[in-house]
Amino acid sequence: MRKLKATATLGTILLILLTLPNGRALAQNKPQSPAQTANAPFELKDGDRVVFLGNSLFENDFQYGYLELALTTRFPDRFVTFRNLGWTGDNVFGDARSTFTNPPTAYEHLMNQLTQAKPTLVFLGYGGVEAQEGEAGLPRFKEGLTKLLDKIDQLGAQTILLSPIPVVAFDSSQNVTQRNAMLERYAAEIAKTAAERGKRFIDLYKPIQELSRKAPILENGVHLNETGYYHLATILEKGLGLAPSGQTVTINVGKNGAEAAAPVRVLDAGKENSTVKFTMDESYLPLPLPEQDPETGTVVSDGRTLKITGLKKGFYTLTADNDEVVTASAKQWAEGVPIRQGASYTQAEQLRQMILKKNELFYFQYRPLNQTYILGFRSYEQGRHVKGLEEQNILIKWLESQIALTRQPQSKVYSLTLLK
Repeated sequence: MRKLKATATLGTILLILLTLPNGRALAQNKPQSPAQTANAPFELKDGDRVVFLGNSLFENDFQYGYLELALTTRFPDRFVTFRNLGWTGDNVFGDARSTFTNPPTAYEHLMNQLTQAKPTLVFLGYGGVEAQEGEAGLPRFKEGLTKLLDKIDQLGAQTILLSPIPVVAFDSSQNVTQRNAMLERYAAEIAKTAAERGKRFIDLYKPIQELSRKAPILENGVHLNETGYYHLATILEKGLGLAPSGQTVTINVGKNGAEAAAPVRVLDAGKENSTVKFTMDESYLPLPLPEQDPETGTVVSDGRTLKITGLKKGFYTLTADNDEVVTASAKQWAEGVPIRQGASYTQAEQLRQMILKKNELFYFQYRPLNQTYILGFRSYEQGRHVKGLEEQNILIKWLESQIALTRQPQSKVYSLTLLK
């Protein structure tokens, strides 16, 4: 379950209200139609509203923001907004949402929250909790999943179904094998339902299982950690058919200067080719790398590599707009050097922090800590605070406008210089 922080004060809301820019960020998002088929190329359109609906698989990403960041950066020219409706312990009937009032029922809460989010695309992540019911629970799960898909269709939104992820044992427990077998069984049922209804399905189970054997991407054996969500974002990109985010760009240095193919454009090759200046048109920002675990030494490479051949012996420093990025030998540059920091990563991290703040505000808006007294059966006591929750939309929309301004890659001048 995500860690809670204090939300914004009314004074902060009023301050932002005074500086809120007019324009697109205040526009209503309208559903897009017709719905995509399972095999159609994936893309997000201007005005789309993406909703993550499911259990802790989505709720825990409130702490990291990788899923939203990956989709935001992939379509930097589209104004797309996101709402995370993940709820730890939830199932297709919304049972975990029955924490503060009945009636409305938990299922009615689920339906209301989904409807109010006004989705055009829903990523659906259920099955992990239901799998605990075993084979006997499959018919009821299928029934609930079908009803939920019917509702999403009625809202005019597309659906992408995700499988549950495996669990990992930290001890000699014999239940893990059985648990994973049942998770695979439910994943197969989700895949079957997706095929029957012409929906896109993305298998998370096998990729996460394979990665968990190589690196500690799960905490407590059940929930993804920061590195896990980084990988989940890349798995999601692959499952959507998006081109790999990693790329290798090559610059060849010769007697007559330096040459490179798009997206690199050489500006200048200095005396004796000891300095090479170039620009690189980046289609989208990279994913910021997760913090490394000092105990396990886990290293993540996002695949962005710069290869420069023909350099004379020595060590060369790469800078971006005069800020140092990395230093390596001529041999290493010829083999290819991973670029894991620099201005693009700084910008991407700034974007992620905006996403995290926006999601935090939304979290406390749609499920406030004292919801029984504000939204529930005791709302006659503090129901007046509903207006304050609605005013959070001002901050949320303002942050979305800032996200829109920050998601575009910025042109930079790179310089590779021989150290003397």
